Amino acid sequence: MKLRMLSLYLLLNITAISAQTRVEKISPTRALGNGVIYMLPRTSFIVNAEVTKISVKSGPYYKYAERYLGVKDVPTEDRTYYELGEITLTNKGVPDENNKFMIEFRQKTVAPFVYLTEDGLLCAINAEYTSEAEPQQKKIADSHKTVATSPTPALTEELLMAGSVAKQAEVAAKQIYRLRESKTDILTGDADNMPPDGEAMKLVISKLEEQEKALINLFTGTETRETSYFDVSILPDDELEREVLFRFSSKLGILDDDDLAGEPVYMNLKALERAPEPVFQEAMKKEKERKGVIYNVPGKALVEIVRANKKILKRETLVVQFGTQETLAPVILEDKKQPVKVVFYPETGSIKQITK
Repeated sequence: MKLRMLSLYLLLNITAISAQTRVEKISPTRALGNGVIYMLPRTSFIVNAEVTKISVKSGPYYKYAERYLGVKDVPTEDRTYYELGEITLTNKGVPDENNKFMIEFRQKTVAPFVYLTEDGLLCAINAEYTSEAEPQQKKIADSHKTVATSPTPALTEELLMAGSVAKQAEVAAKQIYRLRESKTDILTGDADNMPPDGEAMKLVISKLEEQEKALINLFTGTETRETSYFDVSILPDDELEREVLFRFSSKLGILDDDDLAGEPVYMNLKALERAPEPVFQEAMKKEKERKGVIYNVPGKALVEIVRANKKILKRETLVVQFGTQETLAPVILEDKKQPVKVVFYPETGSIKQITK
């Protein structure tokens, strides 16, 4: 069994960046029997796909682009298409209701405290913990919309009075060449009215180039690019073979995994190292024997994302489902003089650091 969720971040109208995972400091209470309840995670994967929507608008004089400007292969009609960009993979710990435990502290010992995420995953014991920024925050901050510069061209009387599209194109082309000549005269110092200083020259050149570009766009058209990010969340029980994450179409963009209008993008997940079962595992499964702090020892796996038989992402990563659990003896947390500090990886539930 596996769970999947497809979500879209349209990053063009974002007004605020979502906050990073909230981590709370919690102390044992009498209501909890002088303990703190926490959960261990399972490994889920978030596959992030960058998709660019490209909108092309043809120019009114596209038929004359090659004749007057020597430009070939200009768009002859309006169209929209999509490009699939960078694919990234992120591990995320999902709370496992079947692995819920309590950290018990004895009375008259050093005052303990525990850091948990807002959904109950263990972060630290007796140690300060600062959560790291969510990976998607950078994606949101880096989103963009790029529109080809298309200022309004200054239409001359001759152009406005032209009686046909062919004549308008001819007049527009002549105006483009006059603008280029004016720019060249200024740069070479041959203009009759030279700008008084360097800053004025830059401004004049900029305006001439702006008008030239506006007129050229009447022949070559314009292009708008909009970048969006799609997340696919998948929670595997075991290995995966050619699991369809989503489908992609150059005409429609990202599609659901069962929409045959697009080509599939697959995910393979193969266990490389499965953590060995601890000694006396059967005894440890009995709740009465598990008095310490239970933590995960994840296994190692290889993740591949494939499109059109080409591997577009290949990475080794830790996976809780391929691992096991161990117990941290409670006695090491009860030293009054030098309390032990333990920091965990919330996304895997494994130990990151133990210090005094």
